[in-house]
Amino acid sequence: MRAPPPRLLAAVLAGAALVGCGKSASSGAGGYRSGSGGPIAQVSSQGATGLSTKNTTRLGGSDPAIDAAAVARAVYPGLTAGTRPQAVVLVDEHDWPAALVASALASAPLGAPLLYSDGSTLSEASSQSLAAMHPTGAAQAGGAQVIRIGTATAAPTGYRTDTLTAREPAALAAEVARLDGRAHGVSPGQVIVLAKDGPPALEMPAAGLSAESGAPILLASSSSLPAATEAELASLHRPAIYAVGPSALSGRVLAELAHFGHVTPIGSNSGEDESNAIAVARFADGAFGWGIHEPGHGLVFANASQPLDAPAAALLSASGDFGPLLLLESPGGRASIPPVLVHYLSDIKPAYSPQVPPVRGVYNHGWLIGDERAISAVTQAEIDTLLEISPRATATEEPSLPLAE
Repeated sequence: MRAPPPRLLAAVLAGAALVGCGKSASSGAGGYRSGSGGPIAQVSSQGATGLSTKNTTRLGGSDPAIDAAAVARAVYPGLTAGTRPQAVVLVDEHDWPAALVASALASAPLGAPLLYSDGSTLSEASSQSLAAMHPTGAAQAGGAQVIRIGTATAAPTGYRTDTLTAREPAALAAEVARLDGRAHGVSPGQVIVLAKDGPPALEMPAAGLSAESGAPILLASSSSLPAATEAELASLHRPAIYAVGPSALSGRVLAELAHFGHVTPIGSNSGEDESNAIAVARFADGAFGWGIHEPGHGLVFANASQPLDAPAAALLSASGDFGPLLLLESPGGRASIPPVLVHYLSDIKPAYSPQVPPVRGVYNHGWLIGDERAISAVTQAEIDTLLEISPRATATEEPSLPLAE
């Protein structure tokens, strides 16, 4: 069983913390206030901080660029040589397919964090985080400190830069897959295939799976395989193919994929985003996949209506306590925990007994992405309760959740 994940954010992430639940803190150096004046999560010179409870840590703020910057600084505070990345990946936040396929570059050995630009403009959060992390340069990318995915992405000055230039999404995905192969020193034996025109929330869990496994993401459409994807699959000599979110891929596409390797669907056929994410978290095929059926893990939580948070958080699936992405539904704009996720978290809830006291137990830890408009403080408290280690006599019961305000 895995070693217990960290209970609190490491000391290097200490900075200007949020002042109480639902309060605004001073923006300070490197802090970012939401446009509505609501709660913020800061990216300070010391690292990334957010509202924390005993079993959860919140990272991010009011938009995807801040969320990505907070995750990047949590993993790479840049305070020592060992906490600087080799390279940072830059993606235009308006290019969802590029952001999704970039997730593979978060895997070891490259371990590249992702930052977002707004077209050719780099936000203050992204710019300051890039400077603070001060990437060392990746030999696998010709010494590049910054890897731009797509030509519309900002090109920061003063850094050695490599740019993947394909404009068509499937061709860009293949280009990322080849870079991922160079980083690993071998062509991938597994690939993940998604429908590029499928519902983004159905595709979100693939970001963390790709980052954890190193399997690149290739793109299909719901009804056909693009030529660039066919060519890349043919070059890999019958890899294991994992179709995430299979309800978005037609039987014809799955049959076409089978010409290039053994195809295994991962996810829920119901098309429900939250169930699909849980199915990905439960899935394992030998050494591939999360296979999480027991306590003792990191878990990443994001709002299903904010797909860009999945690639932003992919680095948390490939470092620290290695957590799969789980999704919260957002009826009426407020993220809540769907019953199917309550059931899953209850299934993997840690427990202790007189024979195995809490100090000998294993623990779950949750990373929450975004500010309180993405995941409310009440929902965070509910998640904390679901993750808490409990006496074995009650650990299998469905925990009662706090009432929403």
